[in-house]
Amino acid sequence: MHEYADRATLKALMGLETEDETRDALLDRALAAASRGIDTSTGRRFWLDDTPTTRVYSTTGRTLWREVGEVLVVDDIGSTTGLTASTGGPGAWTPVTDLDTSPDNAMAKGRPITGLVLAAGGWGGMRVQVTARWGWPAVPDEIVQATLIQAARLYKRKDSPEGITGSAEWGVVRLSRRDPDVWALIEHYVLPGFG
Repeated sequence: MHEYADRATLKALMGLETEDETRDALLDRALAAASRGIDTSTGRRFWLDDTPTTRVYSTTGRTLWREVGEVLVVDDIGSTTGLTASTGGPGAWTPVTDLDTSPDNAMAKGRPITGLVLAAGGWGGMRVQVTARWGWPAVPDEIVQATLIQAARLYKRKDSPEGITGSAEWGVVRLSRRDPDVWALIEHYVLPGFG
């Protein structure tokens, strides 16, 4: 559904024949598990919603003062299309008209918006209703590569059910819990408090 890599690329990486469909269900399951595992490890997701949806935030503990105004920390927003904010509560939401986004130039750099800035008076301890397309503008290359590595690893685990693998050439080896290459690719995407 929202996998960060595709089956054809995984097959090419693993040296499998594209026409051979006997492993497709297992490969698809490995791609889905690798993608959701990356979401869990980083504390965020990297696909972009097709349409805007609404989330509500309490400003308590979610605001920072900057020289440009008060920043409300929000979940990743991957597009400004349909982005709106209102303050108040159920039945009495007031649209915010002087809204800015943070960090500066996030979308131009392929990064999500993670804060909404209100200069005049700040958010004032209110609840904020935000409508947006949540996620990332595009899946980062590092996330795609980490997904491919992890999916290949998960697929091959069927051959090492006890977490032990080996060969006559280099002997028996216990598989590490975390793949160091996957971690190196995703660690700078981890939200504080996750991973």
